Amino acid sequence: MAADRTALSGARLVLPSGVVEDGRLVVEGAVVAGVGGPVVPGDLDLSGFTVVPGFVDLHVHGGGGASYASGVAEEALRVARTHLEHGTTTTMASTVTGEIDEVARQAAVLSELVEDGVLAGIHFEGPFISHNRCGAHRPDLLRDPDPALVRKLVDAARGRARMVTLAPELPGGLESVRMLAELGVVAAVGHTDADYGRTLEAVEAGATVATHLFNAMPGIAHRAPGPIVALLEDERVTVELINDGVHLHPSVLDLAYGTAGAARVALITDAMGAAGMGDGLYPLGPLQVEVRDGVARLVEGGAIAGSTLTLDVAFKRSVTVNGLTLGQAVESLSATPARLLGLADRVGSLEPGKQADLVVLDSAGYDLVAVMR
Repeated sequence: MAADRTALSGARLVLPSGVVEDGRLVVEGAVVAGVGGPVVPGDLDLSGFTVVPGFVDLHVHGGGGASYASGVAEEALRVARTHLEHGTTTTMASTVTGEIDEVARQAAVLSELVEDGVLAGIHFEGPFISHNRCGAHRPDLLRDPDPALVRKLVDAARGRARMVTLAPELPGGLESVRMLAELGVVAAVGHTDADYGRTLEAVEAGATVATHLFNAMPGIAHRAPGPIVALLEDERVTVELINDGVHLHPSVLDLAYGTAGAARVALITDAMGAAGMGDGLYPLGPLQVEVRDGVARLVEGGAIAGSTLTLDVAFKRSVTVNGLTLGQAVESLSATPARLLGLADRVGSLEPGKQADLVVLDSAGYDLVAVMR
């Protein structure tokens, strides 16, 4: 067998058409060359394992003790490597609230890594968010989403901005959503105090993502459904969920799946620098975070500050705790986010012609065994 050709045989394959037991996957160079065919001498035997597409993370701030918001290329590379080791083969770089000029500087550094193929794009989370729902963002640095300021950050990313999270109820919010939609940048509703009506207006203006749905927004009330119901019910919206057992009760995640379905759910990490590390003190932009028993909270105020989640753990929880099928889990961890980013022709599923981004899991407990990118 040629050195650049590898065949994986005997594994359970999770394909767009369904789950295939005792399957065979052929990789040539950097792409999937074929699925199926007879086993031949030299095939790598993966009996007892499950192969799924590489995970796609829309929303991640850090990992491995490093942060994308540092604006240092070496740190950003460490974040990407850390999550790659946990199955994330396609990753966005999410910033946090800071001075506009500093976030613009970070974007310029990160855009070079997008150009190098390390990152899939840049996600600006803040500073255009609500003081009332700011979570782990410094309140004194928050700004209204003035379209000129939003455009400044997008331009700083040199065409590599993929998503901006903002609160549409703030002055300039709806105008900025319209502008982002015209620029081909995903407008995401998050860290918001918007009511049901204003959220629907944002969706009509072009917003297509709910940033970590349920977190950092008003809850559902029977006479004031708020943003959650508006975002869940509209088929144009993809909802992010953090399945770490801390941000959401399993029943809430089940509710979202029952309403939106796997094709509209993107499981994310929202990870900060402690992902892949142990307890301790870590920076999150200009703030300090303490991680204790794997839970990240601000040193001042105690608000939950992102997560220490990796997507291999999110996959395992989704199947073993929430009872998702393998197909549903793959859809939310790979296919749905790839489609949202406009990358579905290259990643997000195991199909001939797509990149050979694979994750090998133990079929018994769905623990990660190996990653190919």
